Amino acid sequence: MADLDFEIDDVVDITDVVCPVTFVKAKVALEELDDGQILKVHMNDGEPVQNVPRSIKDEGHQILKLIDNEDGTFDLVVRKVED
Repeated sequence: MADLDFEIDDVVDITDVVCPVTFVKAKVALEELDDGQILKVHMNDGEPVQNVPRSIKDEGHQILKLIDNEDGTFDLVVRKVED
């Protein structure tokens, strides 16, 4: 796994669910964090990688990094931003 320049506050694994539940699980995990905290979302390639980052950005949160784990999964690192 790639080295990160930030401290991860929480991790959610959404590899066991399909869209649109992938975004819902990521959103719920973000809602449980305080403003400025960082969430890592572990997800499968394909629809989740196409949709989850876009949806999270549309919610106003900051995408810090999208990491290709080179095993068919990605890690999305997100900073929670309050509206």
